[in-house]
Amino acid sequence: MPRWIELDGVVNMRDVGGLPTRDGRETLPGRLIRSDNLQDLSTRDVRRLVDELGVSDIVDLRTHGELEATGDGPLRATPARHHHFSFFDDHGVSLQDLLVRTREAQAAQGDGRVVKDAAYWSAHYRGYLERRPDTASAALRTVAEADGATIVHCAAGKDRTGTVVALALDVAGVPHEEIVADYLLTDERIVRIIERLATAEVYGHLDPGSVQEQRPAAEAMTGLLASVDELGGSRELLRSQGWSHEQVDALASRLVG
Repeated sequence: MPRWIELDGVVNMRDVGGLPTRDGRETLPGRLIRSDNLQDLSTRDVRRLVDELGVSDIVDLRTHGELEATGDGPLRATPARHHHFSFFDDHGVSLQDLLVRTREAQAAQGDGRVVKDAAYWSAHYRGYLERRPDTASAALRTVAEADGATIVHCAAGKDRTGTVVALALDVAGVPHEEIVADYLLTDERIVRIIERLATAEVYGHLDPGSVQEQRPAAEAMTGLLASVDELGGSRELLRSQGWSHEQVDALASRLVG
């Protein structure tokens, strides 16, 4: 059952606790929360997250441009620790220019057209790990070392967040089909997500009518997980980033107990 967290200032926040693992256990609630951006949280939202849900750490996967344009949001004024890890090298580059560069690079690999289908998104997610595996590693290390719940978020809570959460759940032993099912839950909120983002100047390039190409597709996540398996799995990906076996096990224990 999805663990949606209903707040005034977000539309796509949920706890990934309660997911089954291959060995018959479940992921623990109150350890990892995924979300869209947090700058619109109300005072009531902040109190609930910190005082009731025990949030101790926030992993922000947005670009430097997004962060500069919108800020951290009201959680910055709390004791919760903020960590910013971007999948893009975008210092001094606007979000719009960054997206144009990404589309041009992808078009150059094909026939010049960019069709945002499942294959596009799968390649997009794989590109995160090829380009900046250190970002995924740093985000997951934060989850492993947190005292309380960690919120991992980007703008929509679908792509960058979905990639990091998928790796975390894979390390925890959650079957691929359950990881995909969690990823697909965002589809229930995709219209509201796009509508919300489109009202912000930094995301003005988003067309509220482009919901279809933004919908999460199962094949996008299965493609990412297959690519990770080709590398030896999420555990081996972290080992390649300097994690010891004990540290990887500690992440799994943090999520499952």
